[in-house]
Amino acid sequence: MRKLSLALSLLAIAAVAAAFAIPAFASTKTVLVKDNFFSPKATTISRGSTVKWVWRGNSPHNVTKSKGPGVKFRSANKFSGSYSHRFTRRGSYTIVCTIHPGMSLKLVVK
Repeated sequence: MRKLSLALSLLAIAAVAAAFAIPAFASTKTVLVKDNFFSPKATTISRGSTVKWVWRGNSPHNVTKSKGPGVKFRSANKFSGSYSHRFTRRGSYTIVCTIHPGMSLKLVVK
């Protein structure tokens, strides 16, 4: 009985340690919003990571999820500043600027 109790305690400690270790893989990826394109145009991140879009062009742009899992999101139309979104679901996403047709970013969350 004592060995079983010790084994269960060790298993519980390992589970808690693993739960706290998962967020360590999360990070922030910066994507530039330039005049009529995102830089980079495609990227891959880990689940739980945040993408920060930073405006660097002279035209107004927005960041809008057009395809992918989960709820849609959209930044305001902006000339400068930044917008961030944390991705908690794995999958392929298409991010666009609705002001400029053809301005898109392919994002894969692993």
